[in-house]
Amino acid sequence: MITTTRYKVFRVVALVLIVAAFIVPIVWMVLAAFKTNVDIYDASKTLIFTPTFENFDKVFGQANFGQYIINSGLIAVAATGLSLVLGVPAAFAMSRFVMNKSALVVLMARVIPGVSLLVPWYYLFSQLRLVGSYWVLILSHMFVALPLIVYIMMGFFDGLPVELEESGQVDGLTPIGSFWYLMLPLSTPGIATAGILSFIFSWNNFMFALVLSGSATKTLPVAIYDFIGYASIDWGALMAASTIVTLPIMIMSLFAQKYIVSGLTAGATKG
Repeated sequence: MITTTRYKVFRVVALVLIVAAFIVPIVWMVLAAFKTNVDIYDASKTLIFTPTFENFDKVFGQANFGQYIINSGLIAVAATGLSLVLGVPAAFAMSRFVMNKSALVVLMARVIPGVSLLVPWYYLFSQLRLVGSYWVLILSHMFVALPLIVYIMMGFFDGLPVELEESGQVDGLTPIGSFWYLMLPLSTPGIATAGILSFIFSWNNFMFALVLSGSATKTLPVAIYDFIGYASIDWGALMAASTIVTLPIMIMSLFAQKYIVSGLTAGATKG
């Protein structure tokens, strides 16, 4: 009984510490977004202060943040959509035909550091005169999104019984028809999981956009970096911009958490 009680206390304390480690920085960021730079440095005004919307006015008025939001959304949606169109059928083929070598290539693509490809990418796309365009950012984001989608969907399709396809073909469906009408609807949780994770990666990506974007295609993470100067940092505007970037992803993840959990665990067992 004493051991059980100690375990429960330890579990509660551990959970509180873990949650606090994630929540406290976010709360501080949101609060700082409504403070002046003077209040941010004043420890006595950590929780009690006079809120102001000056930082948000500065972000949207001076920094043209509305266009950066459109750029990030367009690139994330396009990269995720194209990766799903290519990755889901590829994952199904690799799963059903046991393409172990192809799966190994996909796994290698996932573990290759993206920074190692920036120089050859920049040279290649500069020769094609694509640097600074939307397409170069979409293609670079697909390099990570596509292997991620294939990796997740392969595990999901491994968990779906082959007998479902066979029964569909007995009823007159072609192999492609069985995939379209049977396997694809059943794989909705996995597709949702892969799509959400890919969208989050593309929305938050900084490295590719910093090197390959232009002034007209700048994304939110790069725009946030503009508030960091050589001699000073505009903490208020920086926290306001960070809040604008973070909250949409947090809200989307909150409402889609059941799809993420079910999709990540669907391929854990077979049959």
